[in-house]
Parts: sequence; C-alpha cells; structure tokens
Amino acid sequence: MSSLNLSFVQNMSIVRPEYFFIIGLSGIPYSSYYYIFLFIAYLIAVIGNSVVLLIIGLERSLHSPKYIGVFNLALADLGETNAVIPNMMKTFFSDSQYMSYNACLANMFFVNFFITVQSATLVVLAFDRFIAICLPLRYHAILNNTVMSLAFIVLWVFNTSMVALSSSLMTRLSFCKSNVIESFYCDYGPLLMMACNDSSINVFITNLIAAMFLIAPLFIIFLSYLGIFFALSKITTWKARLKALNTCVSHLLLVGVFFIPVICIFIASSVSSLTLNTRVISTSLSFTLPPMLNPIIYVLNTAEIRVLIRKLLTNRTMPIRKNISK
Repeated sequence: MSSLNLSFVQNMSIVRPEYFFIIGLSGIPYSSYYYIFLFIAYLIAVIGNSVVLLIIGLERSLHSPKYIGVFNLALADLGETNAVIPNMMKTFFSDSQYMSYNACLANMFFVNFFITVQSATLVVLAFDRFIAICLPLRYHAILNNTVMSLAFIVLWVFNTSMVALSSSLMTRLSFCKSNVIESFYCDYGPLLMMACNDSSINVFITNLIAAMFLIAPLFIIFLSYLGIFFALSKITTWKARLKALNTCVSHLLLVGVFFIPVICIFIASSVSSLTLNTRVISTSLSFTLPPMLNPIIYVLNTAEIRVLIRKLLTNRTMPIRKNISK
C-alpha cells in the first residue's frame, strides 16, 4: 500500500496556484508610516543612483576602473529598488496583496539577481582598492577599463545563469499546502516551506547561492583588507597612511551598509525565533537601506563627484543670473 501511495505521489501533477497572497506588511501596526518611509527611501534611491549614473556616464574623467565599479553598483541599486519597493507600495495603495504565479517567479528572479550583483560588485571594488594600495605601480597594468568592463560582463552573465537556475527550479515544486507568502515579496525561503513535494535540490541550490554571494564575498573582502592594512603598516608616516586609507572609506561604508543588516538578521534568528513582523521589517530594511544610502555615501566621500555636481548646479544657475542682471 505504501509503495502505491509513493507511486501516486511521484506521478502526481504539479500544483501551481493561479496567484500567491503576500501578507508581509499587512499585520504591522501603523504600517502607513512605514510606507511613507519606503516612498521617501524610493525617491532618494532612484534620484541618487540616477545622478551617479548620469555623472559617471557623461564625465570622461570618471571613466576609470574604480568608477566603472561604482556605475555597476548604482545600476544594481536602481534595479533592486524598482524590483522591491514598487510592489510593496502597490500593495498599500491598491489594497491588493495578490501576485500571479509567473509574476512571483519574475519578482523572485530580479530581487535575487540585483542582490547578488551588489554583493559581487563590492568584491570587485575591494580588489580594486587592494591593487591600488598594495600594488600601486602595477595598478594600470592589472586593472584598466577593458579588464573591469569584461569582469562585470562575466559577473552579470554568471549571476543571471545562477539566479535563473534557482528561479526555474521553483517550477518543479507543487504548492498544495498554501498560497500565502509570509514576506513582503516573492521570497524564496517561505515558498520552499510551502512546497509539498521534494525540495532538496532547491534547498541545495539556495544554500550554494548564499555561500557564493554572501559568505564568500564577505570572506574575500575581509582577506583583501587584511592585505591592505598590512601594506599600510609598512608606510612610515601616519599622514601617508591616512591618505591611503581614506580612499577605502567609501567602500568600507558600502560593505557595512550591505552586510551588517544581513549578519544581524542571521544572528537574531539563530539566537531567538523572530516574530513575523520583526522579520519582515528587518529584512525589508536590509533591502531598502543600501540602495538609498550608497549614492549618498559616494557623493559625500568622493571629491570628484561633489565637484561635478557643483559644476552642474552652477551651469544651470548661471543663465538665470545673467538674465536677472540684464
């Protein structure tokens, strides 16, 4: 009898719900205030990253390996912001928490894709700082615009294939338990918990991607800064050390903004079981804050970008002043 049941389960057709019901923010008290924050964060992220993209794209003096990395990060931030926040805002304004099956898979792909691109870009920028400080005389021989552009092309192709693999494997799962996703987007983890057939392959691929794009990048960045601090220790004067270290401040802040929330959520969830509201808010902040803060960090800590912004503002106001004087 058990063998007949097993055969029936194995030959059972895949159950794919017409839609999923996303309840992530519905139970949060005073959620309207949180949506206001999300709207402000969205505007800052879109405007800030668009300005960074525009300045780097138009200013030839910024066409260097480092700023190709910054351009790539701003592009990923812009993509992640538009993949996450508009869907959350639609839930609030239209009072509709439904998402079709195909739209759910698409949402999952784009959110996970842009997160992996952010993580990999931080690794490339760490390598850029390592070469610039530890091997300054060989910097242009090792890194140039062509090498950096090819690196990011490979990165985008590889990330696309890995995330597409993990998203496509969701189509083999049968969702006969529920169609309610306890998250603020089409989250991979809650979906796996809803599956009623074998999801071991999906879990393996998920853990592999987490190791490749979260654990390994953090470890590589840590090793690169060990090398940087070792190189700085050989510099005789404190002034020269601080000058060299100052070139890493922006990148260190970006790494902290991206990884610290993820680490805090992981530690908190392993120490105690988080409530749904706490988990949703903390996770949504870890998705929202980096795209909002990254352009601010680069504008405030990069003299070249600040100078170019002042020039743009000055050029815009100069004709107005001339007309007034006439």
